[in-house]
Amino acid sequence: MDESKAKADLQCMQMALELASRATIATSPNPKVGCVIVKDGEVIGQGWTQPVGQAHAEVQALRNAAELGFDVDGATAYVTLEPCSHFGRTPPCAYALVEAGIARVVAAEQDANPQVAGRGLAILRNAGITVECGLLAPQARELNLGFFKRMETGKPWVRMKVAASLDGITALLNGQSQWITADQARQDGHVWRSRADAILTGIGTVLADDPQMNVRGVNTSRQPLKVVVDSDLRISPKAKLLQDGTALVVCANMHPERQKLLQGKGVEILCLPDELAKVNLAELLLELGRRQINELHVEAGAKLNGALIAQNCVDELLVYLAPKLLGDGAGLFALPELSTVDQAKKVVFHEVVQIGETLRILARFQ
Repeated sequence: MDESKAKADLQCMQMALELASRATIATSPNPKVGCVIVKDGEVIGQGWTQPVGQAHAEVQALRNAAELGFDVDGATAYVTLEPCSHFGRTPPCAYALVEAGIARVVAAEQDANPQVAGRGLAILRNAGITVECGLLAPQARELNLGFFKRMETGKPWVRMKVAASLDGITALLNGQSQWITADQARQDGHVWRSRADAILTGIGTVLADDPQMNVRGVNTSRQPLKVVVDSDLRISPKAKLLQDGTALVVCANMHPERQKLLQGKGVEILCLPDELAKVNLAELLLELGRRQINELHVEAGAKLNGALIAQNCVDELLVYLAPKLLGDGAGLFALPELSTVDQAKKVVFHEVVQIGETLRILARFQ
């Protein structure tokens, strides 16, 4: 491939990735995808994934080209994910590209969905379309971390959010924790909440703070599913997080009277005990994956945080550090004592930015 063509391909795929980023959370459980159609060096159609049940990026781009009066026959389509090949809520995009007369398809990444997984690219090749795959693949995966994680492991991408002082304190010894971080950081936290399909907390946090655990101050078309880890069903039917939206309480020990009261509030109860009569966290993640949860946002106390990390259930940490020292108090994670430094859980700093006066760190487990 000559240098000018490679440069043009790169620019077009970057444009497709930017379009993919415009897809809203309403696309879930589908991935966010962008598509650019180019003919004779001119962009003639653009599209991105619409809310679930509506058109995918490729169909949107074909429609856009038609609306603008362009003929896509012989054009190149740049798409950030392999075109789908199966009938779901919408017809297969691979066939739509074939029928439209597209001559070349450049895909960033192969679809991890077992129902597709190369079949879409094969349909295109069998129709005589030139197909290339792999351009800016890491960037394409980054846009859909949860989708790829769920398709490849059956579990959602788990992001654990914590807010603390610079010395790692999340609450004073008297229990006071509001507010360690400033308004801008808390608002940013709601933005991260809004992108998740579900928010998980523990009964300790519910009993101590009675949080709402919803998205506030952010324009959103849906609220994430609320999930509470509560081994003995101690949650009150009057808890704030049960008053609006859908909630799932996960226990390890059934208590019929408590169960009846909660179900009367429309709460779903799931019993997933482990050998210690605690909630089986790994099985819970698999269950959320079966429910098509792509991203799980965790906001819990040190005990549940520590258990999730110790059991390798967390993919990344979203840490807000306030520029203050609080001394003795509650910590971030209740992890087992180590005998050597080599036993430490290791993370890689993925992103470090300042939000107002607060430092936001995104760190991923190795």
